[in-house]
Amino acid sequence: MTLDHLIAIVVIGAAAGWLGSFLVKGRGLGLIGNIIVGILGSFVGSWLLKELNVSIGSTPLVSSILTGAIGAFVILFVASFFSGKS
Repeated sequence: MTLDHLIAIVVIGAAAGWLGSFLVKGRGLGLIGNIIVGILGSFVGSWLLKELNVSIGSTPLVSSILTGAIGAFVILFVASFFSGKS
């Protein structure tokens, strides 16, 4: 993994995490929180979309951000459901 690849993962994770947390909580989680949730969300989103046999986005960048945001949304929704906070 090159430095460029690592930077791309962090930037896409931050964008996806911010978008997912914005949809669930109405605000971001901070830079580190957004990156973590976005990167974890990319795994969840990839698995979920693969299971549903769905393809999104017209470019790899858009597809990565949307997939991560969907996964982040799912993670945050489930977490808020179990924590009792809405």
